[in-house]
Amino acid sequence: MTTPLSDTAATAAGEFPLVLGLDTFGDVTHDEDDRPLSHAQTIRDLVDQGVLADQVGVDFFGIGEHHTDDFPLSAADVVLGAIAARTGRIHLGSAVTVLSSDDPVRVFQRYSTLHAVSGGRAEVILGRGSSIDSFPLFGYDLADYEDLFEEKANLFAELLKGSPVNWQGKTRASLHDQDVVPHTEQPLPTWIGVGGSPQSVIRAAHYGFSLMLAIIGGSPSRFAPFSQLFHQALEKFGRDPLPIGVHSPGHVAATDEQAREEFWPRYLEVIRHVSKTRGFAVPTKDSFLQEIGPHGALYVGSPETVAQKIATNLVALGANRFDLKYGMGGLGQGAIMTNIELYGTEVIPRVRELMA
Repeated sequence: MTTPLSDTAATAAGEFPLVLGLDTFGDVTHDEDDRPLSHAQTIRDLVDQGVLADQVGVDFFGIGEHHTDDFPLSAADVVLGAIAARTGRIHLGSAVTVLSSDDPVRVFQRYSTLHAVSGGRAEVILGRGSSIDSFPLFGYDLADYEDLFEEKANLFAELLKGSPVNWQGKTRASLHDQDVVPHTEQPLPTWIGVGGSPQSVIRAAHYGFSLMLAIIGGSPSRFAPFSQLFHQALEKFGRDPLPIGVHSPGHVAATDEQAREEFWPRYLEVIRHVSKTRGFAVPTKDSFLQEIGPHGALYVGSPETVAQKIATNLVALGANRFDLKYGMGGLGQGAIMTNIELYGTEVIPRVRELMA
């Protein structure tokens, strides 16, 4: 059973257009002989994936920041700029930018520049970073995990108001009547990615950022109280309703069986690898089948199966946006491009049908 939405949440969800996007972490792709491709080729392939997403009608294309051998996407904005130069419609952004280990001024400048290059198609999703590889790389102490994000989110909210900027904190130099360039022609849409913290939901409402629910395991319906909390917090802070999105992993193929066969061995290997540092439970075939079922967090199957699950959970969560985190380390470019094509040409139209 899904958790029923409050009337307020349901009404607010209907105030915004339905957005259906794709997110990637830039997982290293493999060739036809199952050998990993170079980081350079993986990045070039990623640009082609973004261009195809635009061509088949996907609304948003996001790249998550990582700094590891498996996910060599440390400069998402550069790749998004290359995609922007070859597209004309699709919105482009981060999924997520690890704000805690970056400088808010530089993040604002990079995505404002992307906003200009793309003609107003840039967005930024800010996160604390469930993957912590950037902290030692840039010299940040994990003991400051919460304080870093809180203060940097505060500064980013000030930057969005426009110049001159006045701000004082402990994590970087203060700003006094500072002109921060480039100036944006249109507001830069900003989201906060939330993986399970009520405090993060309230923080998003406090700063007037949209809410992106990152659901990577368990029943999506357990996040429905977060949607309700977000609306309550917005009301308390005197803010207008804001969009709510959902980000979850998955894979689309011609049939349910094909999608499972392509995704399962890659998913098992990736989770087994990251479990050593992230503490994830290594999945079994039974737990995997539960996650791809109606009440799980993975969207793996035929276009009809995936579309039905997306529509069901958008309603259950009072959300108006869904981003499928596609790809998994070891998949080939062919399977990934087929996933994107099916998502754009079959899943998206079907979800719009179901939601209508």
